[in-house]
Amino acid sequence: MKLSLEEFTAITVYQVGALKGFLDRENIPLNHVKPHGVLYGMMCRDYEIAKAVMKGIPDGVPIIGLPNSIMEHAANDLGTPFMAELYGDVKYTKDGFLILDRKKKPWKLEDVRTHVTQQLEEEGVTSVDGNFVPLPVKDYPVTICCHSDSPGCLDIIRTTKEVIDEYNG
Repeated sequence: MKLSLEEFTAITVYQVGALKGFLDRENIPLNHVKPHGVLYGMMCRDYEIAKAVMKGIPDGVPIIGLPNSIMEHAANDLGTPFMAELYGDVKYTKDGFLILDRKKKPWKLEDVRTHVTQQLEEEGVTSVDGNFVPLPVKDYPVTICCHSDSPGCLDIIRTTKEVIDEYNG
């Protein structure tokens, strides 16, 4: 089943509205929206879908997304605040897309350290085929995602936090 662009917007309005209802009940502001999974990937590859989803986000609420992607460009074109997302435990293709493993593979902690350090210090990452992929983030607030279903996730998070603390000095 293929969704229309209007349906992407409507689903986003519905889901963000439901979340906002729970937040409002607790007097907590909606700080950001972060699409997940397949939708995130679609937004990184399809400009019209990215715009349709962003039209469902309340004005002024930032979206978290992949830097140097179609999602970033759509956010900038629509005036949606953008927060750049880097990853502690996901590899990248030579085109800057994420490689999402159906079954997560373990990471060596020294590889996590190198991976996160490179993204922060060089604003880019080495892809799985050895190419440097630019991930320009200097113009945005930056978030770093680590997945709870990665083997050794707590150690990945601890290592990522150590790198961030060192980077922030």
